[in-house]
Amino acid sequence: MNNQTQLNIFQEPLEECSCKPMTGYFRNGCCDTSELDKGSHTVCAIMTESFLEFSQLRGNDLSTPVKEFDFPGLKPGDKWCLCANRWLEAFESNCAPNILAKSTNLQALKIISFEKIKKYAIDIS
Repeated sequence: MNNQTQLNIFQEPLEECSCKPMTGYFRNGCCDTSELDKGSHTVCAIMTESFLEFSQLRGNDLSTPVKEFDFPGLKPGDKWCLCANRWLEAFESNCAPNILAKSTNLQALKIISFEKIKKYAIDIS
């Protein structure tokens, strides 16, 4: 893992996304990333029923608990570090969840435009 402070899309220190449930590629509550994170789990999103259904149809069931991975299963309202490409797919299918921009990693901008993130960000005016 990168020991340097990771930055959000405003180039400020990345804020926590969620510790209940524990999220992030490194399961540290933040959308930190590194070269090990091939999926770019960099977007702090707030789960919705429509997104969870969309993700399941795409082969990634985020709703069902998986005990062996200590994964509780997500429900609407949970915050989760999503793969940037999956969020963009959902955006293109009109079911993208809202985002916490201050908890979204700067690296997400390599995949998603700032304008799209800003449109779905609920923590900025």
